[in-house]
Amino acid sequence: MKIIVDTSVWSLALRRGENIADKHVEELEELIKEVRAQLIGPVRQELLNGIKSEKQYRVLKKHLRAFKDLAIETEDYELAAEYFNTARRNGIQGSNTDFLLCAISIRHRMPIFTTDKDFINFQSVIPIELHKIRT
Repeated sequence: MKIIVDTSVWSLALRRGENIADKHVEELEELIKEVRAQLIGPVRQELLNGIKSEKQYRVLKKHLRAFKDLAIETEDYELAAEYFNTARRNGIQGSNTDFLLCAISIRHRMPIFTTDKDFINFQSVIPIELHKIRT
């Protein structure tokens, strides 16, 4: 089964200059080896936003090109808005990208791999599945 990887996990794995031994990074490495890690355009943009060095930007953009974006359909945006409204009515806040991830996850029947605790809150009102790190 393919897994949609959230910005939080990619960011952990892409940090430079740090010797990161993290179970999320190790799981992402395994998902990549198994050709199961999926990327969406808005997550790609979040990863590329704010990079100060043009060289670092070009290198990261090149590395991310190895991952094709899942197609986003009109229905995904509509469902994301529905999820946003449902969550807000229940006192739960999240970003547009988070709710778009949820909508795409539902349509493609793919779990979301994230370190963002907001997704646990989303589960109380949205029928998403979260990927758990394998032991």
